[in-house]
Amino acid sequence: MHEVLHGWLLAAALLASLAGMGWLALAMPAHAQQVWAAPLPAGARRLLRGLGVAGLVASLLLCLAADHASMAVLVWTMSLAGAALLIAMTLAWRPRWLGLLAPWTGRGRSTACAGT
Repeated sequence: MHEVLHGWLLAAALLASLAGMGWLALAMPAHAQQVWAAPLPAGARRLLRGLGVAGLVASLLLCLAADHASMAVLVWTMSLAGAALLIAMTLAWRPRWLGLLAPWTGRGRSTACAGT
């Protein structure tokens, strides 16, 4: 049972890293322009930055819950690197897909999926 819980905690940590990095990327005006072809208002950028930080902190806490501290920090650092690479490749290949991480922005589904 412990092995299953460990796996679920690590999977959740990886997803939290990915979401956190995605939200931080969407908070940047240049990336918002790529995703929605328009900049976001300042309030939406602040919300995305806060969500990004919360996602990364949640990822760290999930890693700490799964393993001892030295291994957790190593896994967390690797998850950050992997998430950053995946978000960067998504921005290069299909930037509009990242719009799925922020459906509340009011940019609409047709804009988020255009060109895919």
